[in-house]
Amino acid sequence: MSKRLGTYVTRTTVGESFRAFIPPDLPPDPPLVFDSAMIGLLEEANRLLGRLDGLAAALPDPQLLLYQYVRKEAVMSSQIEGTQSSLSDLLIHEMDEIPGVPEDDVEEVSCYVRALNFGVQRLASLPLSLRLLREIHAQLLASGRGATKMPGEFRRSQNWLGGSRPGNASFVPPPPENLMDCLGALESFLHDGSTPPLIRAALAHVQFETIHPFLDGNGRLGRLLIALMLVEAKVLQYPLLYLSLHFKSNRSEYYERLSRVRTHGDWEGWLAYFLRGVIHTAGETIDTTRQILALFDRDRARIATVGRLSGTALRLHEHLRARPVTTVALAAASTKVNRTSIVTALAKLTELGIVRELTGNRRNRLFAYDTYLALLSRDTEPLPD
Repeated sequence: MSKRLGTYVTRTTVGESFRAFIPPDLPPDPPLVFDSAMIGLLEEANRLLGRLDGLAAALPDPQLLLYQYVRKEAVMSSQIEGTQSSLSDLLIHEMDEIPGVPEDDVEEVSCYVRALNFGVQRLASLPLSLRLLREIHAQLLASGRGATKMPGEFRRSQNWLGGSRPGNASFVPPPPENLMDCLGALESFLHDGSTPPLIRAALAHVQFETIHPFLDGNGRLGRLLIALMLVEAKVLQYPLLYLSLHFKSNRSEYYERLSRVRTHGDWEGWLAYFLRGVIHTAGETIDTTRQILALFDRDRARIATVGRLSGTALRLHEHLRARPVTTVALAAASTKVNRTSIVTALAKLTELGIVRELTGNRRNRLFAYDTYLALLSRDTEPLPD
């Protein structure tokens, strides 16, 4: 029997027996087979990651787009888990004075943003490790629906996927008493220098999902792990590769590929799917970033022609690049321009078709940098039930 298939152990709970899966250690044995097609995918994926990293490094302010792309990834990763929040919902939620967005869903997405930012910052002083994963998990479940499910702590009870109990589940991860052995082996593999970084991230994601070490948040943390591994390996300077877009768009195949690794040892099938996702997602990010930069240039050129108001309007545009959904009060505080002048500048940008008022209200009005928000929001619509 192939060593790739792992083993099952039988356990009993409430008088019912079930089988829990214990994965083999990484890397796969027998080793991965890289045929010409797989080599081609890997080369193209690495080439596009290089272009993406180069484009980000060349930006006047990489943090500007990073701020928005982190939020886009948070929305899509959380949607895979069943939330119905949009990017607009999240941006509105981050303005404390504006009520009316779906609180539980958007708080879950907001926690993802904090967790990813926290993880990237902690990598400067702490390598990817079980300790860091626990710290990030604590941020991920700091509030919202998962706050009661042991944030920052590995599970001490059996969990399962599908079904109402382990006995009728579609998949049962390792029992608690086997958990730390599995996690220790995974931690060692995170720094396996003999495996190329992109391949290592692909394999580690599946292994983390299979071990399912927390009571909640495993899917989101497993996807976040990919970006963190690529940043730590210096494949990317900024975490701008967001594979949740690919996983969300191809959700059925995503789950099927994870399952086939466990049932058939089909790491090659998973890896091809993963690399196609890197190619598609990196290409989309490069294309969208270029469109956004071109939009900024076009709009600034149009604003520069509006006469004496152009100075204030350009400062407002600078604010909207960082906060594509805003209020008069936020814009005034950010630009240090008085509210009356901001209202006049917003009216001018609305007249130019750059800004759109979202509420139709006389008070508590929200303004969106419409085309920019549309570019950022591409493919982030909530999944159907």
